[in-house]
Amino acid sequence: MNTGDARTEIMRSIRAHLARSAHYDGRETRIHTDPCKSASQQPSQPVVADFKRNLELVDGHCILVHGPLEIEDAIKRIAKGKRIATSESPLSAKDLFEYEVGITGGQLGIAETGTLVLDSSVERNRLVSLVPPVHIAVLDASRIYPTLGDALSFLQSGNEVSPAITFITGPSRTADIELTLAIGVHGPQELYVIINLDN
Repeated sequence: MNTGDARTEIMRSIRAHLARSAHYDGRETRIHTDPCKSASQQPSQPVVADFKRNLELVDGHCILVHGPLEIEDAIKRIAKGKRIATSESPLSAKDLFEYEVGITGGQLGIAETGTLVLDSSVERNRLVSLVPPVHIAVLDASRIYPTLGDALSFLQSGNEVSPAITFITGPSRTADIELTLAIGVHGPQELYVIINLDN
């Protein structure tokens, strides 16, 4: 089986499992009937509200803004006095441990879980979202999809699926050690998603 066949089979399997979820199937029909919507369409306020609520349920922070000036103000408030690395920074993994804040874009959001989706073909340095203790992502409201199925359909609608897509739901957490929940062991302790409502 070649890479293309394997990818097709994985996507077929995901679709089949998603189809079994009656609760979310009904929600998809009610909120969003076209899984391959144009990213330029106006965002649905219920979808943005769902994303914000579900992100905050997993201890993430969501800030709604209008335009570049408010994005900049929000970043300044969060990162005041801290060293900042962006996904465009030509830093090594070792260098990133010296930074307290990592800033990336967000290519998609999934409202039903408050999940942020990062695409390695867009973000130059994926480790910026994983190494610094604080991760800030800037996401256009028009890129928020109601369900995982919608987001996967959009990702597949392009010519080629990126070789590395990262799904982030809240700050890093694990209960590997004695079933005690620990935050920030394998990644950021804090996640802020700044949603630009103007896009």
